[in-house]
Amino acid sequence: MTVPARVPVLLYHSIDADPSPGFRRWTVTPEVFAAHMDHLADRGWQPATMSAYADALTGRAKLPGRTVVITFDDGFADFTAALPALRAHGFASTLYVTTGGVGATSTWLDHEGAGDKPMLSWEQIAALPDDRVEVGAHAHTHRPLDAIPLNEARDEIETSTRLIAECLGRPVQTFAYPHGYSSHAVRDFVAATGHTSAAGVKHAMSGAGDDPFSVARIIVEADTGLDAFERLLAGDGLRVAPRREQMRTTAWRWVRRTRRRVGRRDGTRVGVR
Repeated sequence: MTVPARVPVLLYHSIDADPSPGFRRWTVTPEVFAAHMDHLADRGWQPATMSAYADALTGRAKLPGRTVVITFDDGFADFTAALPALRAHGFASTLYVTTGGVGATSTWLDHEGAGDKPMLSWEQIAALPDDRVEVGAHAHTHRPLDAIPLNEARDEIETSTRLIAECLGRPVQTFAYPHGYSSHAVRDFVAATGHTSAAGVKHAMSGAGDDPFSVARIIVEADTGLDAFERLLAGDGLRVAPRREQMRTTAWRWVRRTRRRVGRRDGTRVGVR
């Protein structure tokens, strides 16, 4: 079938029963996650990887019936808590890994009190394709790529992509922008590095006409019970993401770049979730 006008692309971060207070909002318990997956299965949703979805967006492939895309950002070690529910239904998913933290901790989350979250190891990542998990790159140090010098952004993209390709022994097809932020130049770097798709955030529905190098995703937060989950899937209260960048997005990039420059001059640390 052609790509529907509204497609839910779900974004999870951490699957953890005991999250730190500063990161609790972005954490779903294993029990809630399993209930979400049961809900998808019961209602006939068919998960696709991000690469498969992007192939449909660009006319290279067709989608199954009720398509949903299940994605995870960062590469936390607690991703393993999501695997039983994914395996139970044979669901495909996509995990985006911040390579600088592999085998260590999420130091970029220090300002949220979650800098000690364990990350997956390279050995664990290498085994994920056996569980129908597509592994994508999520930069090397999780900095907002549109607000740092272009040579540093290019290095973030290329380094993370190379390390994951070496681990998997195959090309990396998909990328996710840290914090969801990108620019035309950053998206061009991602395409030039060999990716066929990239994920943004936007907290909006994707669908026909979405940009395969800035796919809109819906954030799944800690308090997303089944009723709220069903509303997310239906897109209740959510817009369909426009293909072109909105003026407010461009303006916010300028604000963040200015803050980073000022922060560097006065020695303060500037962080953006």
